[in-house]
Amino acid sequence: MKLKTTLATCLSLATSLFLTPKASAQQISGAGATFPASLYQRWSVEFNKVQPAVKVNYQSVGSGAGVKNFTQGVVDFGASDAAMSDAEIAKVKQGVVMIPATAGIIVFAYNLPGVSDLNLSREAMSGIYLGSIKKWNDPMIVKDNPNAKLPDLPIQVASRSDGSGTTYVFTQHLSAISSKFSDEVGTDKSVTFPVGVGGKGNEGVTALVKQSIGMIGYVEYGYARDNGLAMAHLQNKSGTFVEPSMESGTATLSAVQFPENLRVWPEDPTGVNDYPIATFTWLLFYKEYSDEAKLKALKEFVNYGLTTGQSFAEDLGYIPLPASVVEKSQAALATIIKK
Repeated sequence: MKLKTTLATCLSLATSLFLTPKASAQQISGAGATFPASLYQRWSVEFNKVQPAVKVNYQSVGSGAGVKNFTQGVVDFGASDAAMSDAEIAKVKQGVVMIPATAGIIVFAYNLPGVSDLNLSREAMSGIYLGSIKKWNDPMIVKDNPNAKLPDLPIQVASRSDGSGTTYVFTQHLSAISSKFSDEVGTDKSVTFPVGVGGKGNEGVTALVKQSIGMIGYVEYGYARDNGLAMAHLQNKSGTFVEPSMESGTATLSAVQFPENLRVWPEDPTGVNDYPIATFTWLLFYKEYSDEAKLKALKEFVNYGLTTGQSFAEDLGYIPLPASVVEKSQAALATIIKK
């Protein structure tokens, strides 16, 4: 009888060891901006290597959809290049904490064989998207590119078809440098341009430019670089034509002073070497979370991204956050609490 009991106990133990399911990983969901998507998805992969018990799934759906999903509570965090407006924040009953997570620049990527260097003045930038500059050999473009063989070819214009923080930052700059653009198009995550075709996400606009000779579009630097697209040198407020690069973007963002809510954009930077369209991009969190385990995992993930994760930024075409900004972001993260 004792032997049977012992055997039964051993069988029961063996069964529990082999059949009891392992504890499932803590799932964290996020959605939003396509601009920083490559970096956030890299953070997810690398963080899972050091913390296998946490799985972060970030969906690149655009800033507009990201803010909507976050507001509706269908994700654990959102992401937007346009941060959130006061009106949008007021709709979130749990409150909102916005944290700068990375930074980058928006470029005019173009497809014009034989033209590897292209200067675009402030007037040309706005004129192309207003539809007043229609051909590549328009005098407005020719005057700043005396050595380029600009063809008698129509300019095809690509823009975002979805609600986009990239569009917000882009139109914010064009509105700052052109009163006509400000009046006729304005600044928003979704606007109606007088000309052009739309592509979904930075991926969609990049594909349009890559596929069509004569096309120009606004995309995040990393997308243009990784797809081998030519990028125009843009004229800044001081009159300098600045090449898009990590260095010129860093020059722009290094002078930014953050307000208490950490929401700020350099609409029209003044430095001689400043690249004119640079921006931080934000992660969006609730002020309170009811699930303590999820909150702990979320904070660990974000802290990883703000520290170790910054080392992946430059290789992917982003600008690592300065230490002073990391400190501000970590302080904001610490204010998120369990409900």
